Amino acid sequence: MTSTPYTVADVMTTRYIAVTPDTGFKDIAAAMKRWKVTALPVIEGEGRVVGVVSEADLLPKEEFHEHRPGLIEQMRRLGDTAKAGSTRAENLMTTPAVTIRPGATLPQAARLMAERHIKRLPVVDADGTLQGVVSRADLLKVFLRTDEDLTTEIRESVVGRLFPVSRAAVKVTVSRGVATLTGDVRDGDLIPMAEHLTRCVEGIVDVHCRLRTTTAHPAERGTV
Repeated sequence: MTSTPYTVADVMTTRYIAVTPDTGFKDIAAAMKRWKVTALPVIEGEGRVVGVVSEADLLPKEEFHEHRPGLIEQMRRLGDTAKAGSTRAENLMTTPAVTIRPGATLPQAARLMAERHIKRLPVVDADGTLQGVVSRADLLKVFLRTDEDLTTEIRESVVGRLFPVSRAAVKVTVSRGVATLTGDVRDGDLIPMAEHLTRCVEGIVDVHCRLRTTTAHPAERGTV
């Protein structure tokens, strides 16, 4: 159970395969097949990421295998035609690489993948050294959290903090990632916040907020 957002470091794969700038075309293709990945980080020195080579970078060689592109097509697709004649990672890779830091949140990683239309991100430290790889599948790991774990987090980090007096009257249930909050609370203004914070819990699929406002007895409000 955690009350802090999951980060890339929490879900990334630390056992990864990478290639160097002088890795040959066939070795790159073989590594992708063996490790069942669609892209590989390209590193040099002590692990600094200098680019990424993907299936898309290799495909031009097959595309132009049976015919040479005309002059107009060459001008229109300079990058692809250059890669079609390349045999090493340094000439095939896309550079600079799109990377992410270990401390980035999962929504930040998901947004970057969506914006750049990529499936995997090299995870690098402040010096650009490879620490791991995070994929779309890794980002979905939070949805494997148990309903019991999610229930505990919501009760402690949402209900307990927002409704310290009314918490005993609030029931929290989670079924297959869908959270339901029921019961009476004294501060109705906090109900929208409770729904929002519950929805933000990593691994929650949907929220049904059925909290209601109750009026405290005058003596409980310190009045007579």
